Amino acid sequence: MKFRYLTPFVLACMAAGAQAHEVWIERDGTGPARIYLGEPAEVLPANGDPEFHHLKAPKVLGAGTVAPVRKAGYLEVAVPAGDVRAQDDSVFAPWGADGRKEAVAYFARAGRAESAARMPFEITPVAANGDRFALVRDGKPVAGAEVTVIAPDKWTKTAITDSEGRFTAPSKGKGRYILTATQKDEGGAQTSQGQVAVLHRIATTTFVID
Repeated sequence: MKFRYLTPFVLACMAAGAQAHEVWIERDGTGPARIYLGEPAEVLPANGDPEFHHLKAPKVLGAGTVAPVRKAGYLEVAVPAGDVRAQDDSVFAPWGADGRKEAVAYFARAGRAESAARMPFEITPVAANGDRFALVRDGKPVAGAEVTVIAPDKWTKTAITDSEGRFTAPSKGKGRYILTATQKDEGGAQTSQGQVAVLHRIATTTFVID
C-alpha cells in the first residue's frame, strides 16, 4: 500500500487502530502458548479479532525454530515450561508521511514466575508470583506511567508506576488477568520495517490466579 496516496483522515484511523490493538499471550499450565491480537478489554469474537490476520510471525523467546500454528483467532506455539515472551514490530506497516512515519512494537509476556525483564519493554513481577510489578524499559524502571489492569470479567483499573516503576495489581478473585502499558518514543527508532520517527511500544503481561 502506498501511504503517500492516503488522506490524513485515513492515516489517523490506521494509527488509532494499530495503537488500540494489543498482542497478549495466554497459557494454561505447561501447555502451548496462545498468542492473540485484539482488544483485551473487550470480548474477543469467536474467530478472533478482524485484524488478527496481521499477526504472522512474532518472535517467541526460547521457542527456537518452532513455528507458531495458526488457529481460529490465535497463534499456538509449543514452548518450554516457565514464563513465555514474544515481541513483534511487524504487525502493522508504518504509517504517516515520509520523514514522520510512526510504527508500533508489541512486547507480550505470560506468567509471573521470573522477576527479570528480558525484552526491551516489559511488565515484570517484583517477586515471583506476587502482586507487585515493575514496568521496565531497556533495563531501567519507567516512573509515572499508566498501567491498565484487566480482570477476568473485563473490569479495568488504572495504576500509576512509582519512582521505581512499580505498582500493585488489584485482584478480583480467580481467573486470568492482563496488564498493559504503552510508551511513545518520539526520538526516532529502527524497526524491522525501517527507520521511523515515532515508535509506540505496547507491553502486556498475563497471569492466572487459581
